[in-house]
Amino acid sequence: MFIITHYPLAVVVCFVTMLCWGSWANTQKLTTQSVPTTIFYRDYTYGILLLSLLLAFTFGSFGEAGRSFITDLKQGDTQNLIYALIGGFVFNIANILIVVGIELAGLSVAMPVGIGLALILGVVVNYISSPVGNVGLLSGGVFSIFLAVVFSALAYRSKGSTDTAVSTQGLISSLVGGFLMSFFFYFVAKSMTVDFTAPSPGLLTPYTALVLFAVGVVVSTPIFLPVLRRFASKPADGEILYSDVSRRNHQIGVLGGMVWCLGMASSLLASGAAGYAISYGLGQGATIIAVLWGVFIWHEFRGAPSTSNRYLMLMGLCYVLGLALIISAK
Repeated sequence: MFIITHYPLAVVVCFVTMLCWGSWANTQKLTTQSVPTTIFYRDYTYGILLLSLLLAFTFGSFGEAGRSFITDLKQGDTQNLIYALIGGFVFNIANILIVVGIELAGLSVAMPVGIGLALILGVVVNYISSPVGNVGLLSGGVFSIFLAVVFSALAYRSKGSTDTAVSTQGLISSLVGGFLMSFFFYFVAKSMTVDFTAPSPGLLTPYTALVLFAVGVVVSTPIFLPVLRRFASKPADGEILYSDVSRRNHQIGVLGGMVWCLGMASSLLASGAAGYAISYGLGQGATIIAVLWGVFIWHEFRGAPSTSNRYLMLMGLCYVLGLALIISAK
């Protein structure tokens, strides 16, 4: 299977994660203007599963390093298979809450608040699991990200002084989703072997863990969709059936899931050379990408007071500093 063994390449791959995780929500913004969020989300989860299987049967099965996907799946301990599935369950409810936040509060607010909190807690949780990297630099990076989240919330609060559409519920949903999001990667990492070249018996390679994670996401979606329907649906959404949506909009939803899954695969592969805390932390730098989309493409802060713009600038600076410290941690 294809693996990454050099740290500089792992950092580059983490930036792929950052771009993917910061950009997938554009597909939500595109489709949910005319398609119910619940239908978009179903297509999104199908995209995650589709790409995970494609990667497993190609990059995860070719080459001499490690174990091929089918062989790895057959030898995996039941406990580790369950850990990867649980990771999918935890991610799904967390992601649904962040999707609600995007619907109610906008991309440039929900992502910094939700994913920023997930980054802070996730780096801590994953460092405890696999203590790789300078703890001082990681701590400095996490604190800088914390300041970025604070500035994002202040920008949103300042916007609320002139925008009656501002949703406190969207902010709360993003925070709760971010808290839960910080734990999903831990369960997936717990199912995986540390050495991808010579995998330990019973543990999983990244490709197998990714497929089981994706199965967990798809299987749990019907359980969690009522949350999305309750908080993110519009009155007319109940009149639109899955078959009523155009093929193009279904494809956009699937594309969104595939983009996110590519980011997840990149993060898992990079973790072998960078460690879980660093690969996860860098990937969650996706927030700054999402803010750029939200501010400059979707114009979510159009008409906001100058104070909001200053807070957004401070947020961006803190995020860049935090990412630089996390990169330097190893």
